[in-house]
Amino acid sequence: MFSRISLLLLTSLFCVAEISQAAEEKPNIVFFFIDDLGWADVNYTYDFLKLKEETYYETPAIDKLASESLIFTDAYANAPNCAPSRACLMSGQYSPRHGIYTVGNPKRGNHKQRKLEPTPNETVLGDQFITIAESLKTNGYTSASMGKWHLGADPKTQGFDVNIAGKEWGSPSGGGYHSPFKYPNLIIKEKGVYLTDAITTSAVDFIESNQNKPFFLYLTHYAVHTPIQGKESLTKHFKTKQSTPHQKNAQYAAMLKSVDESVDAVLQTLTRLNLDENTIIVFFSDNGGHEGATSNYPLRGAKGMLYEGGIREPLLIKWPGVTKAGDLCDEPVIGIDLYPTFLAMTNTTPPTGYTLDGVSLVPLLKDSQASLDRKAIFWHFPAYLQGKGDPHGGPFRTTPAGAIRMGDWKLIEWFETGRLELYNLKADLSETNNLAESQPEHLRRLHTQMKLWRKEVNAPIPTTPNPQYNPQANSR
Repeated sequence: MFSRISLLLLTSLFCVAEISQAAEEKPNIVFFFIDDLGWADVNYTYDFLKLKEETYYETPAIDKLASESLIFTDAYANAPNCAPSRACLMSGQYSPRHGIYTVGNPKRGNHKQRKLEPTPNETVLGDQFITIAESLKTNGYTSASMGKWHLGADPKTQGFDVNIAGKEWGSPSGGGYHSPFKYPNLIIKEKGVYLTDAITTSAVDFIESNQNKPFFLYLTHYAVHTPIQGKESLTKHFKTKQSTPHQKNAQYAAMLKSVDESVDAVLQTLTRLNLDENTIIVFFSDNGGHEGATSNYPLRGAKGMLYEGGIREPLLIKWPGVTKAGDLCDEPVIGIDLYPTFLAMTNTTPPTGYTLDGVSLVPLLKDSQASLDRKAIFWHFPAYLQGKGDPHGGPFRTTPAGAIRMGDWKLIEWFETGRLELYNLKADLSETNNLAESQPEHLRRLHTQMKLWRKEVNAPIPTTPNPQYNPQANSR
């Protein structure tokens, strides 16, 4: 009897210990951050929109991940191009706090066609900003940045333990996506290796080497950024495939297919190592699709614009045991929300005395119909980007502008002219009907909130006239 009771007690103690250990186990995070991937580039978007158009691109692994994740239908990047979006993501702060508003020079385009002097732009995320990796490090996480960094010379100076291929640059250097190439810790001299594949191999190696401790893998592919270069075999495949009215670029389709294969390889690795049940998967993009490479239909605009095509992104989050597979969430969320979300998911203490502008998405991950109970999300882009697309007939993709979304309503303000554009996104996803004149109460409500936010974050609005501006300059 004694031995039996002792055995039962011992078994109970082991069970309690196992439960306690499981409760304390920290989840890994794998964060796929794709460059220039449009909201409509992934096939699952067509499924939940119930669009009848056939798709040309092939994203089976991403679509499978979507079926296992919470799908955010109204997720946004913090900016319409790369560097500011990434700076907001890593710092957890809106652009006016860190000063990275655009890529490189804010005086893009013909100087005679710019009415205003844009706000000066930072190009490096300062050391005073505490990154996601630095916060997770305080909780025992090993972090790797693999691929595009674009916020300084080396992500290892800002909390990451491993850097593969990350530098200041925003697009592939040298020969582009095909080896030989020379990146930090990724030097391949022989020909024939594709950059997306090489970064994926490094990601798999990192997971295998760190499988016995908590890790944060920031897998930030250069794809599908220009130059548009797909693997030859995949490009041939898409050239033989029937295109659609809005998807027809075989090289781009091949690049996207390589990204999809990367997702598949990483997820298979997690399963093989029995890490899949303790790994959070996030899939996101830094801005909308590039107009010269893909179509953002049915959204208006493209990369570089504050219309939906420039900032609305695919976002998937799979948190095993928490998120409901294939569920949809239409709550508006934005890139800065991921920082506090990661902290909450991993039970990491937020940095003391440091402002985080986003809010944790954990309530939505637990219940997709919950509300974040915040007034609005914002964009501030006091810079110029050359290229076609300006709806007002000018030579820029965008002139200095800001935007706000409150519920179903979105307001864009153009700083050169003071023009206001108001849209109800629930009724008008393609932003075709400007309601600024017919809905003055909504216009006033959003504009007031936008101005209050600018004051709170000290957002600079360009007002100084450009002395070189010539209204007679050729519009193109």
